[in-house]
Amino acid sequence: MSGNIHPSAVIAGSAELGANVVIGPNCVVDAGTIIGDGTILDANVVVGKNVKLGKGCQLMPCCVVGKAPQLLGLKPGAPMGGLEIGDDNIIREHVTIHPSIYPDEKTKIGNENLLMVGVHLGHDCVLEDKIVISNYSQISGHCKIETGVWLSGMVAVHQFVTFGRWCYAAGFSGVNHDVPPFVIISGHYPPEVRSINKRGLVRAGLTENQQGQIVEAFKRIYRGDGPLLDRVRELASEDGLDENVRRMVDAILRSSQHRFGRHLEQYRDQHH
Repeated sequence: MSGNIHPSAVIAGSAELGANVVIGPNCVVDAGTIIGDGTILDANVVVGKNVKLGKGCQLMPCCVVGKAPQLLGLKPGAPMGGLEIGDDNIIREHVTIHPSIYPDEKTKIGNENLLMVGVHLGHDCVLEDKIVISNYSQISGHCKIETGVWLSGMVAVHQFVTFGRWCYAAGFSGVNHDVPPFVIISGHYPPEVRSINKRGLVRAGLTENQQGQIVEAFKRIYRGDGPLLDRVRELASEDGLDENVRRMVDAILRSSQHRFGRHLEQYRDQHH
């Protein structure tokens, strides 16, 4: 163990700290936690039991990660799962992230994500990479957020919602169904698909041809005549479909399999 550990920090003897870790004033690191090289815990950060924190992360003052989920009837000391956070994540002030409610499962966060002030991530969520979640957005349990998603301020998300890669949710959106890749949504209960997230396509590094394929598919799906699912099925049946368009149509078809438009609801009574 090496690094800069403030004398007021409380660190469990079984915690493992990598090289050049910084632990600031009044931080608490619980038993079984692993903290990767170069990760910084600013003042008053609390890390619960058996959390795995990757390399190069920054946890700003007063964030709490890995403590017990917010469940009625959950008794102190009840068994629960883990929390795994990847590399180069920035977790700002007053962020809360809960571990899985299942002893053999984990809440998982990938790499290079930014969680801004006051964000909440509920138990059993899965976040991929390069995600931005803006101030005070609240993510319920069992949600999946794919690579490159950007949620603006104060977005409220129902349990079991999936956000497709490189989509965008406008501020104050209330999201209660899955969101396809590459689109912009706004509004609440239900939010509406407004347009293609062109900035997201650029951030994703897609070529002009790939972007054009997505735009044309969007027009066919959301601007065409007849029932939306009929248009999606017609598009899905075509040979040689662009891989990103395939992601869009597959996401919409998966969501349609559940009456609430949240395909992860199918696993509500299972570990997933």
